[in-house]
Amino acid sequence: MNKWLKVNLSSMELSDFTFSEEVLRKFIGGKGIAVHFLWKYAKKLEEKGINLKNFDSLSPDNVLVFATGPVTATKSPNSGRHHVMALKSPLTGSIGSGNTGGRWGAKLKFAGYDGIVIAGTAKGPVYLTVFDGKAELHEASEIWGMNSIDTTKWLRDQFGKPRAGVSCIGPAGENVVPLAVIMNEEHRAAGRTGLGAVMGSKNLKAIVVEGDQKPNIANPEEFNAKVREHVEKLKENGVTGEGLPTYGTAVLVNIINQKGMFPTNNWQTGVDEEAEKISGETLTDDYLISKHPCWGCVVACGRKSKVDSGPYKISYTEGPEYEAIWALGGSTAINDMGAVIRANHYCDIYGMDPITVGSTIAAAMELKEK
Repeated sequence: MNKWLKVNLSSMELSDFTFSEEVLRKFIGGKGIAVHFLWKYAKKLEEKGINLKNFDSLSPDNVLVFATGPVTATKSPNSGRHHVMALKSPLTGSIGSGNTGGRWGAKLKFAGYDGIVIAGTAKGPVYLTVFDGKAELHEASEIWGMNSIDTTKWLRDQFGKPRAGVSCIGPAGENVVPLAVIMNEEHRAAGRTGLGAVMGSKNLKAIVVEGDQKPNIANPEEFNAKVREHVEKLKENGVTGEGLPTYGTAVLVNIINQKGMFPTNNWQTGVDEEAEKISGETLTDDYLISKHPCWGCVVACGRKSKVDSGPYKISYTEGPEYEAIWALGGSTAINDMGAVIRANHYCDIYGMDPITVGSTIAAAMELKEK
């Protein structure tokens, strides 16, 4: 789209900017272009005398970068993901970085932009809309406090756009919890390094995107030929053509457990004797509603799931992914898939990273044991 949006929440100003072709060819997009922007931005802060070693990740000077790649929203297979970064993570003290699937990245392209930079801090809760190249900030006190799923539904209803891409924070992000994530499509997350806390510190509740614009392809015939070639490779591969489509990322549970590398009891061992109970096979046989692919994905490892009965009963949720299973399951010695599904659902609605949540609980359990 050759257009980026910069949002200064302190001044409530919106402006467009571009990167040079030289920069784009060198850093391509996504994580690469986001790192390039943050490097330049860090240099500017240093020139102002700001010490990055003591830099407050929750200050207005921290920035969030939402970035797509050049083939996002094209026919290129598996091109629905986007990357989110911050200059500093409230969880690690280093650079903040999270990657997520779903449809939001493609929807941002359709809205007319390759990426968004969020700077400053709003005086009160706000949310951002980007519809067909037009960006606006709105007051968000009515949805501040809502969980991520209710927020998504409210915003889609508000604008009569039931398929709009919504990236938002839940209560964890609003309360700047260091393990907070940025949710999109209700159950997808830029889940690592506390990016939800950065978004919450800026009083930004959500970014809603939709439009009808599409990237231009320089050579459609050659591009489509490459797409067909890549799709065939994915279908022929045993992992992307069979394992992941059949069992989701949870196919890794039994495989990695057999190799002695499955995180168990806070990594006190790499073998869980009851791993089969929380495996991809069990998820598929007993809890699966259907597959749920990200935008443009031919692998379709995403899962729609449910728990039919018992204390963890839930009629609909998504996941859990392999990482959530080992963190909330194996690492905490829980071998009940229903419990793992419900715990993962709580992480989704409150906007928390299940990997960090499970690992933190597992560490506390081992500390108590010892």
